[in-house]
Amino acid sequence: MKGRVPCAGLRNLLRALSFSVRCCSLHNHLQPVCLCSKTNPQKSHIPDCSGGTWARRTLPPGSILPWRCFSCKQEGTKILSKRKEESSITTSELLYKNLLKSEQENWNDVSARYKALTKGIKAKLEELHNKYTFSSGSPRIRFGENVYFEENGCIFLSKGDNVGEGNVDILFSTEDLGFSDAFIQRIRISRDQRYMAVGLKSENSEEATCIIMKLGRSPTVEKIIPNVFSFEWATSDVLYYTTQKNLKSQNVFMTTFANQKATKLVYTEKDARFFVDIYCTKDRRFLTINSNSKTTSEVWLVDCRHPLKLPALVQARTKGVIYHIEHRNDELYILTTYGEPAEYKLMKAPVATSGMENWQLVYALEKKTKLVDLEVFSDHCIMFLKNAGHLYLKVISFLSHSIWSIKLPTWACEFELESHPEHTTSTCYFQLSSPVHPPKCFAYSFKENNLIEQAVQEVPIITNCHTTRLLAKSKDETLVPITVFHNTNSKELRRKPLLVHVYGAYGIDLNMSFKEEKLMLIEEGWILAYCHVRGGGELGLGWHRDGCQHNKLKGLHDLKACITLLHELGFSQPKYTALAAASAGGVLAGALCNTDPELIRAVVLQAPFVDVLNTMMETHLPLTIEEQEEWGNPLADEKSMKYIKSYCPYQNIKPQCYPSVFITAYENDQRIPLTGVLQYVQKLRKAALDHASRTSEKGNWIPNVILDVQAKGSHCESSWEDSLNEQEKSCTVEYQMLKVTILAIDFYIPHA
Repeated sequence: MKGRVPCAGLRNLLRALSFSVRCCSLHNHLQPVCLCSKTNPQKSHIPDCSGGTWARRTLPPGSILPWRCFSCKQEGTKILSKRKEESSITTSELLYKNLLKSEQENWNDVSARYKALTKGIKAKLEELHNKYTFSSGSPRIRFGENVYFEENGCIFLSKGDNVGEGNVDILFSTEDLGFSDAFIQRIRISRDQRYMAVGLKSENSEEATCIIMKLGRSPTVEKIIPNVFSFEWATSDVLYYTTQKNLKSQNVFMTTFANQKATKLVYTEKDARFFVDIYCTKDRRFLTINSNSKTTSEVWLVDCRHPLKLPALVQARTKGVIYHIEHRNDELYILTTYGEPAEYKLMKAPVATSGMENWQLVYALEKKTKLVDLEVFSDHCIMFLKNAGHLYLKVISFLSHSIWSIKLPTWACEFELESHPEHTTSTCYFQLSSPVHPPKCFAYSFKENNLIEQAVQEVPIITNCHTTRLLAKSKDETLVPITVFHNTNSKELRRKPLLVHVYGAYGIDLNMSFKEEKLMLIEEGWILAYCHVRGGGELGLGWHRDGCQHNKLKGLHDLKACITLLHELGFSQPKYTALAAASAGGVLAGALCNTDPELIRAVVLQAPFVDVLNTMMETHLPLTIEEQEEWGNPLADEKSMKYIKSYCPYQNIKPQCYPSVFITAYENDQRIPLTGVLQYVQKLRKAALDHASRTSEKGNWIPNVILDVQAKGSHCESSWEDSLNEQEKSCTVEYQMLKVTILAIDFYIPHA
């Protein structure tokens, strides 16, 4: 699918907390303006951009140096001579190149066998995409009667929701501007609609490019800014943006488009564990500079009425406290983990006295509830929540102080909030979807207090898919949610292929948005199961805490319990079961292969994290320092080292009967080093062959271990066309292999 315009609301900030997961300035520090009391700001640069020159202040005490200055050399470590070190590097590079070449030749040999099947799968996916593409377009940006939306690399402007011929103007085209290989990632319109900022990203890079368009009868390019992560308009002609380098976003700049055009550094984060993002409050009164680690937040306010003044600190970072800011009627509405229990709460405080001691509770989430998104309007606040797999709305009236709960359709698994810059609106627009249900548009009316299903275009109804929600009892008797989809016409489910999905890290939910390939599998009789194990975020922040650092094995126990329950209830059986995971989900999938290989027949891994121990020992890698809050620090803590080693997929490979494994990896992946994936494949393949050579049982089964290393692509989402090209290669092999398994000869699996 084409790149989506990111959804509005605080969900962007919630996502920013996990963006840097597997998601030096020359100026001196300045003493920042502080709105809160009893706080000591530190760990950041705030250059004074109010005038034409840079003011200089002294460095605050307690500042932390960037990660590049940290040394991973341990006491007593032997230092190689320069000649030996160069020789070692040369040998390592040669081994890497030979391994890569060998795997590429093996993949070319495997993929050549299935050209006919590849063509059929591609045609089927294209058919489904064309059938549902009109209903799965990007959420729209509404300014009164003007509606901005993106389709196929172009940005359009229409009057109202009527997108008929003659009512639509094209404002932007990636192809016309020479960015045909990029997809649109983010759109921001200035408040007077004179300027539009567009974020573009190619599949080969983590960094995005921001293009500023001056709108009018003939839109023109005003400025191009490379290596941008986030951006927001403070006023009609002042843009704030963050830059990204080596997966780090730690600098904030301001650029003006008035008579005196200029670009200045506004803020620099010096703690390597923190990642900086920008957000604009719903009423556009403040722009917030959000510096987040995995567990701690700090927010600075830019007054949009005076965008050239210094940012003001809301509350100095406090270990373990996450908070985000909205604004209404001279009060800050604070979404935070402050207080007990350490789950999200909505609190408020006056703008002038924003310190933590002045925070007052507005609403606390129920236990084991996931906050997906939140929007603050002039008279209402609307929360998008998830509890036990079900989605619902919680609406708070600021006028009557009443609270309403609105249930959403039982098939819905994902929200997508549409951007509506006018905070005085009486209607909130959003989309609902599931892995097998294309997005449908809904609206909630604050005046009528009811949910309206939009019918702008007829959406094909999925009537032959049944959704089941289960609870599996884990090793410590914790109940773990499972969401299951299967064809209602399917009989003898025990003989149907089952595809199990898992992630379980960083407090991130399993991706359950609509995918054409998932619907294709349902139509062909497959069962899809999504295991919401600890370490993910499906049941709130506590669910994540119970599955990170020294609790990682709980996620593995949860996954085993889920698969076991599915089989006990008659959803397939081990010889027809495949397990799919991506990125950090590869930790639990790889660990299960080592501990309980008999539960599954095949594994599909995409850019998997499979060598936790060695990666967390390499402090020169861009994400290692900040990831210590998720995995632990094996260099400083022997207990952490032993614990990570106990579950790390690479460290625990042994000669035994493994399931077959298909891995997709990327040469240019900055998050998951390809070297670790290559070594994992070699070690796994050798262990499987060693086991086969030691056993002489009749009909002994040797698993396939296949690696597809793609020269193009990166760890993050790509465009629909690039995704389709990837699927037509990898999905073919996976598909063919599990088909044969059902015939009790080999195995055959779908794309993750």
